[in-house]
Amino acid sequence: MQATLEEVNGKVPVLAAAGFNHPLAIELAKRSTALGVNGILAFPPYYPNADADGLADYYGAIGRATDRGLIIYSRDWANFSPTAVEKLAARIPNLIAWKDGQGDVRRYQMIMARVGDRLHWIGGAGDDCVPGYYSIGVRTYTSSIANVAPKLSLKLHELAAAGHGAELDQLMRELVVPMYALRARRKGYEVSVMKKMMDLIGLVGGVSRPPLPEVTGEEEKEIAGWLPKWKSWL
Repeated sequence: MQATLEEVNGKVPVLAAAGFNHPLAIELAKRSTALGVNGILAFPPYYPNADADGLADYYGAIGRATDRGLIIYSRDWANFSPTAVEKLAARIPNLIAWKDGQGDVRRYQMIMARVGDRLHWIGGAGDDCVPGYYSIGVRTYTSSIANVAPKLSLKLHELAAAGHGAELDQLMRELVVPMYALRARRKGYEVSVMKKMMDLIGLVGGVSRPPLPEVTGEEEKEIAGWLPKWKSWL
């Protein structure tokens, strides 16, 4: 994190992750804050069966460990009801944003309707969810495609925000959906596919750390076959 802050040198905000378990999450938040990060992204705890009160204690402790803005990343087993999000927003004064990693537009719409503009809403499940997210009023999303084609990520945002459905639909069908279909074939491929595509266009993706699997040789050829269509965006 220190190396990141030195490299960025104030040009853009830097968020640090906090999570794993209660004491580690607190320590990560405190140390990152001391280094000068701009905000904390709170990941789910290691235990997948915590009830709402336990999760509230966990996220509340992270919020108290920093004076920076806190973003909760709702992913995997950390799946909240609208009432639970409302209670977290009331309990944690420096909770400023909610990052959805579930891709459940119906649930997210109910959460947004319940909590309103108390939080900033982020679409965090991927580029393929842009049409759904933006249809319910989200205007910020985290992009995997930005690792290989940031111009395309920005274009998806611009088209969705402006309501240009036909052009957006074409890009989704030709570029985004095929990529996400491959990413969905095996657990961990959301990382492995992006790393392989980075390698193929001359960036440094590198190997996927275990237990994430590497893509197969045939799938590498499949990814290479995408590149002519992607050329103008790379």
